[in-house]
Amino acid sequence: MKKFIIVTAVLLSTLSAAQIKVAVAANVSYAIEPLKKAFNERYPDTEVQVVLGSSGKLTAQIKNGAPYDLFMAANMRYPQALRNDAIAVTDPVVYAQGAIAMLSVKKRDFSRGIGIIEQKEIDRIAVANPKTAPYGVAAVEAMKNAGLYERVKGRFIYAESISQTVQYATTAADIGFIAKSSLFSPKMVRFRQGKNWSDVDPKLYTPIKQGIVILKSGEGKAGAEAFYRFILGEQAGRIFKDFGYLVP
Repeated sequence: MKKFIIVTAVLLSTLSAAQIKVAVAANVSYAIEPLKKAFNERYPDTEVQVVLGSSGKLTAQIKNGAPYDLFMAANMRYPQALRNDAIAVTDPVVYAQGAIAMLSVKKRDFSRGIGIIEQKEIDRIAVANPKTAPYGVAAVEAMKNAGLYERVKGRFIYAESISQTVQYATTAADIGFIAKSSLFSPKMVRFRQGKNWSDVDPKLYTPIKQGIVILKSGEGKAGAEAFYRFILGEQAGRIFKDFGYLVP
């Protein structure tokens, strides 16, 4: 009986070590499955469990004890805060740089750039909540720098995350400020650049540098360290580029 208990304990420990839980910013939701697939081709025995959400909400969960092993945030501020609180065991490192775009289901004239949101037929503008979503911060910053924010803020429909902003932009809003990475999803191929979407001038907002950290729960886990190295490696970099990100 004692031998059975010992063997069972060893097996459970091995299984636990082969599972990692990763908190992932919502904008990466479109790239994460190809990333997981590529990682598992190298490490087939490591199960990657992903929890998606806005970076602000994921940070709050982590601070409240959520057992995530790694955090792939939408900016550097949230992971740096976790590092400052000794919840992250590594310094934040940039794994990708994101961009924002404007999306409309209806065909529109994007020749005015971001100024299109002033048009009378644009009644509802989908924006990720800037209190929790770095892409929402970037969108608001772009509108302010373009001198449009005060005139259009009454039209905002706030989404909980940047992925929910895509849902709003394609259903409840006339136009939305989304992560450019979402446009590279197979579900979005029907939308055409210049007709349904356009880049937001990157000069209008601070570069969206996205950071990754290993958290306390992942310290010493071979799977967590392997996934961390993979995300910062060349193969993952190519996948990020395929989804419209810039890679350091």
